[in-house]
Amino acid sequence: MSRNLRVLVLLSAFALVASVTLWERVWVRSSGRTLQVAIYPVAVDAPSAEFVARLRPEDFQEIATFVSSEAQRWRKRTAPPPQVMVKQSIRELPPLPTGRGQWDAIQYSLSLRWYAFRHTPFWESLAAVRLFVLYHEVKYNEPLPHSLGLQKGLLGVVHVFASDGQRAQNNVVITHELLHTLGATDKYSADGQPTFPEGFADYASGRRYPQFQAEIMAGRIPISQNEARIPANLTETVVGYKTASEVGW
Repeated sequence: MSRNLRVLVLLSAFALVASVTLWERVWVRSSGRTLQVAIYPVAVDAPSAEFVARLRPEDFQEIATFVSSEAQRWRKRTAPPPQVMVKQSIRELPPLPTGRGQWDAIQYSLSLRWYAFRHTPFWESLAAVRLFVLYHEVKYNEPLPHSLGLQKGLLGVVHVFASDGQRAQNNVVITHELLHTLGATDKYSADGQPTFPEGFADYASGRRYPQFQAEIMAGRIPISQNEARIPANLTETVVGYKTASEVGW
């Protein structure tokens, strides 16, 4: 294959990916369309495999309820609730980020798309959010790897604990990354503290501390200027004004 032909093939592939990405972004923001969310469980270790085998769609129903309720609150009209589906578990682990540079991000995005292409049905997955949820054995004092959600490709890699006691907090993390795929940005600073005002659930009351709920993209409930706690469940979170705007509500 000549050099010019290789360049043409490469440019055509990039154009196709860009076109599909743009179409998905427009389609998924359509207010009259039911948002499709496919959860693919992945057991990271042997102790987590049994937990993954017991997962059911109802374990994630509160995610659909939360997103539907918050969308209606901001849109001021009835919106179709998301359809959250639990797919067959995947044995192969997805790729993890290896760097923080722009080129690293591009390479990672492409590698994650290739992983998704190999492990999920192509036509069924178009304009659907695919979340690869990695379940880890609970080990105290060992933090989980960083989760992420990519708007390009509507893909997410979410790290959670394989524990019945962690189901509610797992759903908070999954919802956070789901909203990332829809265009939402983080609302916390480098030290993990929610940023004011967009990272505060009740920013307009005149009382900054303590807060009693978390803005979902801030991830924590501000207690004081230097203290914040992780919400126990989705009822302790809301979608703030900036996040609502970012996801098209």
